[in-house]
Amino acid sequence: MRNKYDSLWDRVCTAGDLSHRFLSGPDAKVTLSDLVTGSSLGDRLEELRGQSVFVRTKEQLAAALAFIELDGIARRIILCPPDLPEAQIPLAAEVAETDSFVYDDASLDAGALGFASTARGSSRIVPGNFERKGSHETEWVLFTSGTIGLPKLVQHTLSSLCPTNSVSGEAGPSLVWSTFYDIRRYGGLQIFLRALLGGASLVLSSAEESTEDFLTRAGASGVTHISGTPSHWRRALMSPVVQRLAPRYIRLSGEMADQAVLDNLRTVYPEAAIVHAFASTEAGLAFEVRDGLAGFPASLIGLQDSGVEMKIEDGSLRICSPRSAVRYLGSLDEALAAPDGFVNTRDMVELRDDRYHFIGRADGVINVGGLKVHPEEVEAVINRHPSVRMSLVKGRRSPITGALVVADVVAQSALGQVDPPTDPAVLKAEILETCRRVLAPHKVPATIRFVPSLETSPSGKLARC
Repeated sequence: MRNKYDSLWDRVCTAGDLSHRFLSGPDAKVTLSDLVTGSSLGDRLEELRGQSVFVRTKEQLAAALAFIELDGIARRIILCPPDLPEAQIPLAAEVAETDSFVYDDASLDAGALGFASTARGSSRIVPGNFERKGSHETEWVLFTSGTIGLPKLVQHTLSSLCPTNSVSGEAGPSLVWSTFYDIRRYGGLQIFLRALLGGASLVLSSAEESTEDFLTRAGASGVTHISGTPSHWRRALMSPVVQRLAPRYIRLSGEMADQAVLDNLRTVYPEAAIVHAFASTEAGLAFEVRDGLAGFPASLIGLQDSGVEMKIEDGSLRICSPRSAVRYLGSLDEALAAPDGFVNTRDMVELRDDRYHFIGRADGVINVGGLKVHPEEVEAVINRHPSVRMSLVKGRRSPITGALVVADVVAQSALGQVDPPTDPAVLKAEILETCRRVLAPHKVPATIRFVPSLETSPSGKLARC
């Protein structure tokens, strides 16, 4: 019998044969058909009907199963990212009006927070005939990333989160998706939904797994479609096992995709479709670029067939979309969108030859003697050097100019080492020469330091703090 509400479980069931589709993590694998005759939440599932449920699990697989089962049942699902500090959980739970918790680890027992805790949601399926008749249009609440203090809580619906069509033009059980992202963040959740609604399987990553182990496992699982941030992919390209993966489709999002990372991916995976997309937790998915070039065509500005409209105001990309979030929770004095419906992404762009290029974040500017420098713009130039794999540009305090531009660079030799392949002084001179040729003088790094690696945030972006 069809549910009253077109829940995620309904859509999964109509997307294809469940018996050949799976969700897997580093240590467990579940076939979707197992949910026809069982539940990861057992007899507690019905108790969660109409409640605001805080999903805080250690493993992504437990979270994935809970999301599938709770949509249409719960009034609200709160997707707790794994890096949310323990001290912030009580406030986040209060803002989200939490009734119950789903967790998979005894150390995460939330009973002490004053809320009723559920049975632990594990990857183990409890046999039984469980009622999944939908009764609610469930709210999906995500945490933003990159903020100081408690991240903002953003309310979506399943409709605003779901892709409008198959991103790759393909669907079916022969597809196996994977992502470097955590599915409790917007970028990972998009891939989770694309896999489920496209009739495909999904291989989940783990924060405790090395890049090499993840790539090896993804390759062994037959992954055909995979996504991550440019930083994820730069780290993957430095791995000696990168070619154990043979994807047909590669997707980049979450950060500016410069030409160097796109070209390097094309070299390693010449047969794959390589796409970079722009999306944010608040604005949703805005567009995809499939031509292998950094930036996006100026023709995308305005109203698109998908109903997304974009404009540039004060150099910042603004988006009005049916995929935008509904509102911030607990932020009654802060509107998510302007009165005209546009969300200010605060991503700055610059028009060059009928193409817009991302140059950085509005709040990430380095002020050099009153002149603005966007770190990402300088990094894109540094990354052009064939011996550079990653770079991080930042400001260093100066008593004369207020700040100086400095750069940390990861270089790679032909043998895959992270040491400069030639005399460091020669490589440094070559990088600076390129910067001087392309950039204004105040944007050229005052110093370059070679480092073995660069830190990334839990969301997969370069850690800039």
